[in-house]
Amino acid sequence: MKKTTTGLAVALCLSATSLAQAYDGRMTLGAVAGTTGLGADLAWRFNERFGISARYTGGIEREIDYSTNDVNYDGDVSLAGGKLTLDYYPFASGFFLSAGLMLPDIDADIVGRPRKAAYEFNGQEYPTDALGTLHGKATLVDGVRPYAGLGWRQAHRSGFGVFAEIGVIPTDPDVSLRTSIGYEDTNLPGSAQLREEIRQEEERLKDEAEKWPVYPVAVLGVSYTF
Repeated sequence: MKKTTTGLAVALCLSATSLAQAYDGRMTLGAVAGTTGLGADLAWRFNERFGISARYTGGIEREIDYSTNDVNYDGDVSLAGGKLTLDYYPFASGFFLSAGLMLPDIDADIVGRPRKAAYEFNGQEYPTDALGTLHGKATLVDGVRPYAGLGWRQAHRSGFGVFAEIGVIPTDPDVSLRTSIGYEDTNLPGSAQLREEIRQEEERLKDEAEKWPVYPVAVLGVSYTF
């Protein structure tokens, strides 16, 4: 009995050692596409439960259209983001939980035109030929933000596999507007009021953007584990 127990203990130790070695230093490289663009994901799984990963995606623009009570807006949203996380594999398989930092850059260059013959802000009309068009930048999220997510990465065995991950980052919207003619930057009669009207329009757009407190980060792709 003692000899059997000893043999079993040795076998378990050898098995554990072999498993640890199987995960030590394993690298996974993936090509991904998702809500922050196209890019690559690189992961190092240094044991069966933990690893670190880095990802960068970008190069995608999307057209948007949005209208307030007074102005029709259109523009192009630029999507990009880098990420560095610690990954936890609770079942020692491909499923992982991820937490860390992300550096997103999601903003839009927008152009606004009046919905009627003239701009109307809070009951006050401004001729289109006097103001031109509204130009500005709407930023949904920029700068370093915390990130949390979950996914699947074939880091538990070598070869090709499918990569998928979903997560969220908190947003921090900001909007800036100005007219193409620059009337609000002068000291002409009514320019001070127009500046105030534009600031209020910025706040309206910002309030709409704040209805999205988090931005969904979702990627899908293929990977190869060495």
